[in-house]
Parts: sequence; structure tokens; C-alpha cells
Amino acid sequence: MRIGLVSTRLAGVDGVSFEVAKWELMLNRLGHETRLCAGELAPERMDQRLIPQMHFTHPPAQAVSAAAFDPGADPDEVRAQVQRLATELIPTIGSWLDDEGIELLIVENAWAIPMQIPLGVALASLVGERQLPTIGHHHDYAWERERFATCIVPDLLDEAFPPDLPTVRHVSINGVAAADLERRRGITSAAIIPNAYDFDVPPAERDDYSRSMRAELGMGSHNRLFVQPTRVVPRKGIELAIQLVSRLGDPHAHLMITSPAGDEGMEYMAQLHMVADRLGVHHGPKRIYALSDAYLEADMITFPSLYEGFGNALVESVYFGKPLLVNRYSVYETDIRPLGFRFIEIEGAITDEVVDEVNALLADPDLRAANATHNFELGRQHLSYEMLESRLRGLLS
Repeated sequence: MRIGLVSTRLAGVDGVSFEVAKWELMLNRLGHETRLCAGELAPERMDQRLIPQMHFTHPPAQAVSAAAFDPGADPDEVRAQVQRLATELIPTIGSWLDDEGIELLIVENAWAIPMQIPLGVALASLVGERQLPTIGHHHDYAWERERFATCIVPDLLDEAFPPDLPTVRHVSINGVAAADLERRRGITSAAIIPNAYDFDVPPAERDDYSRSMRAELGMGSHNRLFVQPTRVVPRKGIELAIQLVSRLGDPHAHLMITSPAGDEGMEYMAQLHMVADRLGVHHGPKRIYALSDAYLEADMITFPSLYEGFGNALVESVYFGKPLLVNRYSVYETDIRPLGFRFIEIEGAITDEVVDEVNALLADPDLRAANATHNFELGRQHLSYEMLESRLRGLLS
């Protein structure tokens, strides 16, 4: 089939873009053609269409989507503005569907988190009117975010986040979300497809360029490097990673955050800088490195998230064989912890026991190697591309 993948953004280092690339690869392996359409795209590809009005930072869409959760805004004005912007998007997206001959549409998170409400409404209208076979791939829902708890136009969320349409099949990335979708919206039989990684291809080896990262950070090869491989948004709990590094008693240890701030403003980043400066924790290189370089050079991965849809960084840590400090967020408890991975776990705080456990693990190379082998095999069993391909084949059939 000719399959179209559509979202607000399909580029950069966010989890949705990472997972879309994996889905696209598996769909191509299964013999399908794929086309992309979004408000932000990687520039090097030709088989895609850029529609800037689809981005969640498009000023009119950003303003009305924020107003939808502002108790002081006028609901009627919000509805009218959403409908106007959706009406402008419908023919533009429809033209892409026609030009590319799209036979199946995959909506990537644009029907889940309401950061671009006009786009969600426009896509629901298009799919409903055309009765187009569609998969809604939902990474995080509105009810999973405190900032979306109070909506002055709940009818719009019921209409499109996500829409309950006869030609749409829904996919959640964890069991908790699938159960919530049924409980809150009455949408049953949502497929569950977790994040995946290519465990059939072994990780790359360290090289001179990756090794130069430590020199860039002003640290020697024997100093400890902690890597926080996430964007800078409050739900990542990065202040806990800073506290950990501060309490280890190693003045030469560094914490590196791999991905940028900005999706939810810069205030959190400023707060983290103040915490790091106060606690004497070093952070950040100047050269440009690949994410894989950071994993290869890391002594430990920190992942103290307060909430995750699943956890790309967790899967990547398993793949690269790195020790992982993880907060026991809800999806970790229900979908990941029962698999039997060996991680250092915290429950929202860095305790003396956690500090001792980290120091002991980093001082024991044999234990680290045994844990890495154990975790990799579990990853291959439960979170591999083979799993993803099998579930997509079943979904499409």
C-alpha cells in the first residue's frame, strides 16, 4: 500500500519522531511505500510534504490550543477559531492525500496530545468524510498531562483526541494507556505496540571522535560521565539526575543532557542551570556529537522521569549495555519492570542507599557486564524490531 504518516513534527530528537522512523522502516520492509506530511520535516528527503501550518508552534494554532485550556477564555471564540483553522487545513492535507494516492493514513500523536487542536479536528474531519483506513498511533494522551487537565471545550477533545471513527484502528504504546482509552472514551481493542530498537545489529564501538567528548567536557578518561538522553522538559525529572551526580562525591563527574529545551519553554532549563551551578555539577560539550556517541562514552544513563509514555532512553540504554538509573514511573511499573531488567530504581528521590548502589555498581565491572548481557537479551526478546514488524503485520492484516 501507499501509506501516509502525518503529524505536527516528524524531525528532531523527540520520541515520536524516533518511533515514526522505526515504523517507517518496518513498513518498507513489509513492502509498503511511505510518504510523510508534517509541519516540520528533515530537509534531505523528497518523499514528503511540508505544511508549516501543521506545526504546534504555528502562531494561530498555538494560541487557540493554549486558549482551550485557559479558564478565562471564551469557549465559543475558541471553537470558532479552531473550526476556521481546521477548515483552512483540510483542503491542503486533502491535496497531499490525493497527490500521493494515500491508501492508509497513520496519524502520529496528532490525535493524542492536544498541542495542535485544529490539526486534530481537521484530520478527524478528513478521515470521517473520506472513510479512509487510518491508524491512530498515540504516544501520550491529554489526560496524562496536568496542563491539559481542565479544558473549556471538552467537546473538541471528544471529537478528535482521539476520534472514534469506524475506519480508525487505535494503537497505544503501553497497557495503561490502552486501558485508559477504553475507560475514558469507550474505545476498545486498542493494539499495544511498545517502543522498539534493532537488537539484531550490535552497537558500534567507541572511536576517536566519541572519545573526544570527554576532553570537550574537560574530564579525563577515568572520570565518570552521566548521560541524560532526553529533551529538557519538566516531566523528565532532570533535577534528580543533577542531585545524584552532586552526591556521589566525585568533583570531576559530569552530567550531559543530550537534547534541547524549548518545546515547553525555557524556564525549566534556567532552573536546572541554577541547580547545577549551586551543586557544582558540570554539564555540556561544545562540539557536535551523535546521540550514539553519548551512549558509547557514558558510564551511566540517568532516566528519572516522572512520567513517560514508554521510554526511548530506557530501551536505548539496554541496547548500548549501559547501567541505568530509572524512576519508577507508572508505565515502567506496569509494562517494563515485570520483564526483569536489572536497573537501579528510585522512587522520586535520591537516597543514601541509591548513592551507595550507584557507586558500588560503577566500581564493579564484572557486575556491569553481567547486567548488560542480561538486559540485552531481554531487550532482544521483548523490544526488538522483530516484535515491531510482527505487530505491524498483524495490525495491517
